[in-house]
Amino acid sequence: MGRPKKAVAACHLAEVKRTYKGTTYTTTLLRRTYREDGKVKHETLGNLSHLPAAALSLVKRSLAGEQFVSATEGLRIERTLPHGHVAATLGMLRKLGVHELVDAKPSRERDIVCSMIVARVLEARSKLATARLLAEQTRGSSLSEVLGLQDVDEDELYRAMDWLLERQPRIEKALSDRHLRGSMLTLYDVSSTYFEGRHCPLAKLGHSRDHRRDRPQIVFGLICDEQGRPVAVEVFDGNTGDPNTVGAQVKKLCERFGLERIVMVGDRGMLTSARIEQDLGPGGIDWISALRAPQIRKLAEEGELQLSLFDKRDLAEIKSADFPNERLVACRNPLLLEERRRKRNEMLAATEKKLELIRDAVHRPKRPLRGRDKIGMRVGLALARTKMGKHFDVEFTDDSFHFERKLANIEQEAALDGIYVIRTSLQKREIDTAGVVRAYKQLANVERAFRSMKTFDLKIRPVFHYTANRVRSHVFLCMLAYYVEWHMREALAPMLFGEDDTDAAELGRASVVAPATASPSAMAKAQSKRTADGTPAHSFRTLLLDLATIAHNRVRTDVAEDAPSFTVITTPTPLQQRALSLLGVGLGL
Repeated sequence: MGRPKKAVAACHLAEVKRTYKGTTYTTTLLRRTYREDGKVKHETLGNLSHLPAAALSLVKRSLAGEQFVSATEGLRIERTLPHGHVAATLGMLRKLGVHELVDAKPSRERDIVCSMIVARVLEARSKLATARLLAEQTRGSSLSEVLGLQDVDEDELYRAMDWLLERQPRIEKALSDRHLRGSMLTLYDVSSTYFEGRHCPLAKLGHSRDHRRDRPQIVFGLICDEQGRPVAVEVFDGNTGDPNTVGAQVKKLCERFGLERIVMVGDRGMLTSARIEQDLGPGGIDWISALRAPQIRKLAEEGELQLSLFDKRDLAEIKSADFPNERLVACRNPLLLEERRRKRNEMLAATEKKLELIRDAVHRPKRPLRGRDKIGMRVGLALARTKMGKHFDVEFTDDSFHFERKLANIEQEAALDGIYVIRTSLQKREIDTAGVVRAYKQLANVERAFRSMKTFDLKIRPVFHYTANRVRSHVFLCMLAYYVEWHMREALAPMLFGEDDTDAAELGRASVVAPATASPSAMAKAQSKRTADGTPAHSFRTLLLDLATIAHNRVRTDVAEDAPSFTVITTPTPLQQRALSLLGVGLGL
């Protein structure tokens, strides 16, 4: 007779509870369950009650069939990509609804456009470099991975740019509805940027603000709301004068955007008397601009601008028969006064030094400079370089040269230093005197946009595209990138160098004409290099670099060959978490 057969046993944890003197005790036992001679039996193998809860959980999972390996040996990080700056920028783009403005329907084209906008904010690159940033083998961030983009090449980026350009009118209309409708002021200014080639039909030689007369350029006009948010942009031929761009913007504001109440703010070189008469007036558009220097000089010469007005105040309204139905606000900025006098004195001294060298050359004993033509050429070049010819009397013959300052001329010009005159069609019941000055100063917001788009941030220049539409799309793409960046900067202001309390800064200003002053918080940040909570203050660029250290890790386990990969994102530091909180975005996209 053989021994009874036992079936293969299964182990499990069992909890046994007993009550003693009113207290319930729980015992965790490791038990083996088996069948013997047709009966189910249990065998206790050990008491595991002394183990912590985490250990008991692992035992229970192991008994259920899970396999465990060493954390250092069983996991493999396949790829680590910078992620935090992507999450911040793409999160803000989505928070603003820019992806839905581009196109309401999700598509690969929309994702590619969004990737180019985000990539431009992170680090402005060529389209080839951007394509490599997105490609599988050369990824420089998590951007393409979180957007689900695979195998994006340069040609596909160009096709997406063409796709975006078709949607520009609709996108700008949506931005106008969002930011201009119901707003009083519309800011408009013009800038230019140069090319690295001569093949684009838009590229022409013109007045270069980049001081690159040797390069063809384009001109582009930017419409912003009064706070500086970009709303629309238009590209013009490189030889287009600033005033000649105004008509197109009036048409855009009135016909395309359907705005009923418009007050356009532009500088004196653009909103000229001719443009006011021919473009703004017929369009029923009010405006705020400024007079040119010759116009101001004429007002002073005819007695309509009395310098005694500024003895006890820095602004006053005046009237002139030359500008009927207009309000003229004369302002005097002491800082601007000192700056202009300093520059004039420097240029006068530099001009005198050049002229003295010519005089010495004419009168030197050995090989003197002779000939009226030769002397005149040297004098002309010297005066042209400093642009101070109007302030000097020069006399020369074949063998003599004499010069002296026009003191009366210099004094007459200096008397108007620091003085500027703002002109507007708005009535006093609509905006008071100080309000006119404040509105005109809002143009500085557009200038900041140009600086950001053209230089250190978005780097619209140099332009490498050849076709007119690609250039237009490139500029529009940069505008959308600045739209996202503008909102990011506003949200992150408490962590950045610069002003974060505009109300306090405005209260610290001596008058509306006086230069802007920093708020106490901005001055504290500048001095201590730290924010109010003691954390290091950043520039926008360095904060993005800090956020980029939050990594997107693709991890795989070695338990099985077909085990799926999973993503692990590094934990943000308190500073990084504050930045994400200010932006109102998370790391999971």
